[in-house]
Amino acid sequence: MGVTVFLGLHPHLRPQAARLYWEAFGGKLGRVMGPDAKAITFFERVIRADHCIAALDESGALIGIAGFKTPQGGFASGGWADLAATYGTFGGRWRGTLLWAMNSDIDNDRFLVDGICVARAHRGKGVGSLLLAALYDEALARGYSSIRLDVIDANWRARKLYERQGFVAAGTERLGILRHLFGFASSTKMVRPLRNR
Repeated sequence: MGVTVFLGLHPHLRPQAARLYWEAFGGKLGRVMGPDAKAITFFERVIRADHCIAALDESGALIGIAGFKTPQGGFASGGWADLAATYGTFGGRWRGTLLWAMNSDIDNDRFLVDGICVARAHRGKGVGSLLLAALYDEALARGYSSIRLDVIDANWRARKLYERQGFVAAGTERLGILRHLFGFASSTKMVRPLRNR
């Protein structure tokens, strides 16, 4: 399988990226960001092409994406105006309040990953490892000595991959009462030191 990995996202791939992101994270965000069509519309609107690494197959289809955060923003963050434009004023306000209560994280010391997604048909084929390798290179190019991501308790398969890649747990956060709205009860911060290759 020939896979091409590159920094950025071509404009014509935005709809595929939004669907892929929702396929990966809809399980944990569905009650808050659903219904599906609205969530995909929102993510197509807010994803930042300059804050991701894309993986394409031989036909040019998007099969994986890895977002990251910088002081300038995140791959799939958006703001109040984006939520209101998609869900209306009231729908945008309550969704935004819940999302920011759950995820207002900034890490100035480590390169922060903002979601890794691999299309279902391509999982277990090394695409995730290729995306991680590209993230390591991007982090080093930006002057970071370590990289951090968060993995939810239900995603044991991803956690195993991260552990094989050298990530170690650096703390777990419980969602408390918000676990009833999101599709998970806790998330673990995982950190990996970086070395020049």
